[in-house]
Amino acid sequence: MPPAKQTTREVPRPFEFHWGGGQIIEEASYRGRYTEPSIQLLEYEGHPGSYGIRFCYYNHQGRFQRSPMMIDGEDSFEGLRDALRDTPKLRELLRRLAG
Repeated sequence: MPPAKQTTREVPRPFEFHWGGGQIIEEASYRGRYTEPSIQLLEYEGHPGSYGIRFCYYNHQGRFQRSPMMIDGEDSFEGLRDALRDTPKLRELLRRLAG
C-alpha cells in the first residue's frame, strides 16, 4: 500500500454545534486507504483562547462523517503524526493531554 497522503482543507473555517460555534483554526488530517481521519482545533466564538479538540473523519469525497473516528495500523499513526507537525497549538494541547 502506498504511504498515506496528507489532505488540506481551508483553515480557519466555521463549525456549528447546537450550543454554539466558532472556527476550526488548525487541522491535522491525511487521506488513508478508506477514510480521511482528522484532528481539529476548535476555537469557540465569543471566547478567544477557549479551545476544543475534535477527533473525526471525512469520506474520500470530502464529506464529514458522523460516527467515531477509528485509526489503525502504522500508516494511520504515521499519517496523523506527520500532519500534526503543521499544527503547533493542536500538537501542544495533545502533548498536554497525553501527559
